[in-house]
Amino acid sequence: MITVNNLAVQFGKRVLFQDVNLKFTPGNCYGIIGANGAGKSTLLRVLSGKLDPNSGNVTLAPGERLSVLDQDHFAYDQYTVIDTVMRGHTVLYDIITEKDALYAKPDFSDEDGIRASELEEKFAELEGWNAESDAAMLLSGLGIKEDLHYKLMGELSGKEKVRVLLAKALFGKPDNLLLDEPTNDLDLETVSWLENYLANFENTVLVVSHDRHFLDSVCTHTVDIDYNKVQLFAGNYSFWYESSQLALRQQQMQNKKAEEKKKELQEFIARFSANVAKSKQTTSRKKMIEKLNIEEIKPSSRRYPGIIFTPNRETGNKILEVHGLSKTTEDGVTLFNDINFQIEKDDKVIFLSRDPRAMTALFEIINGLDQDFKGSFDWGQTITTAYLPLDNSEFFNTDYNLIDWLSQYSTDTSDIYIKGFLGRMLFNGEELLKKASVLSGGEKMRCMISRMMMKDANTLILDSPTNHLDLESIQAFNNNLKTFKGNILMSSHDHEFIQTVCNRVIELTPNGIIDKRMDYDDYITDEKVAALKEKLYQ
Repeated sequence: MITVNNLAVQFGKRVLFQDVNLKFTPGNCYGIIGANGAGKSTLLRVLSGKLDPNSGNVTLAPGERLSVLDQDHFAYDQYTVIDTVMRGHTVLYDIITEKDALYAKPDFSDEDGIRASELEEKFAELEGWNAESDAAMLLSGLGIKEDLHYKLMGELSGKEKVRVLLAKALFGKPDNLLLDEPTNDLDLETVSWLENYLANFENTVLVVSHDRHFLDSVCTHTVDIDYNKVQLFAGNYSFWYESSQLALRQQQMQNKKAEEKKKELQEFIARFSANVAKSKQTTSRKKMIEKLNIEEIKPSSRRYPGIIFTPNRETGNKILEVHGLSKTTEDGVTLFNDINFQIEKDDKVIFLSRDPRAMTALFEIINGLDQDFKGSFDWGQTITTAYLPLDNSEFFNTDYNLIDWLSQYSTDTSDIYIKGFLGRMLFNGEELLKKASVLSGGEKMRCMISRMMMKDANTLILDSPTNHLDLESIQAFNNNLKTFKGNILMSSHDHEFIQTVCNRVIELTPNGIIDKRMDYDDYITDEKVAALKEKLYQ
């Protein structure tokens, strides 16, 4: 349990939050949300003791252990993978280290024997004999194969290190667990494993994430940082978002009677509660809706970008035909081989693969950016495309300001027209004169989306469209794609994005494809698909 009393944090004159009084209790998972810069990661740093607040204090229940997901990917390069994970339980690891040092002494004394006996007793109480096997199980669950378990951390890739550090945070089932963006660099299967793990975690969890499905799957409560306050709500992200949108609509209808507003909110809560009861993510141990106070529901101060794709013309019957397409990497890895498929009108396709390079390679080929492949593809005459690449760095190697940058991609270069598209993506005022080369990852993505919107394309090709975006941008993007009247070909690690947008799944393997017209949730639970997948990846 974590108790927060009269907490306040500010940097200079800027107040992030103040008068924070909260209690985070075992058996619950708290999703921390807020606009970029609101103080989500700062709150976790204060709770972990890595940052001192301006006032107030944070306390743990007596004897409880707190674990944090490390952000420094180089801190453990000199240690083995398995050793790094076990270091997550500092008490147990210190016992192991001291015990090993004692037994290694050439002049082992009686006093050493007494101390060793004490350590062995503590070691047994903490189930130390299972430590190495428990660490190995966590690593395997997170996709780190056994042949890597005894390698040095310095030998691992960045994505592998992320998984090991996550295993370190989870190791030993800490009483309190703080996770900042734990799904970054995880594939969909590993995110699903983590969702299941945390849904059955019996202690206290606080998590910051931009993955809405993940938040909905694991969180019993939402901690919203807004209006320089930190407020706690029962329910997951979807409940918070829908209720804040409802409150905003009500605010905009000033003439609506108070009784009507109250009735509408009560009906919304009842409807949401019924959906939660049926949700397959909800466990009997966790009751997501404990107490919902309609008086607490109010509009968010956050701004959502205006992402609107408007096709310039309707697609004809022929969209895209792919014949015998094969792609092998420079080091000889087959990404896909002799694949054939046809995209039909109104198809919204999610492309999957255990090797994410496969989707990027396919999208680069069908966009005419990669000529090194076998086979052929053919677009229909009515098709106009807009492509959001995985790597957009080459677009921003320029000193152009944002207005000049976007003008490159438009026949209409008037300030009003260009500023209109940038304004939809929340760029205004002095921000418009920012150099493209100094933009953050999220700002670059919003610029790329502006560029796409200007094309009025009827077919969108999206390679990991939620990368670097905040929750507000992801939500706005998702909302528009659900109603987009055209074709969509995409890859994504965002479960909610896939489930709510796509009506067809094509999985690329080295030995063929799996092509199913079904939604994503059905696809990942289909036993026949699972059997075929194992066969094709062998």
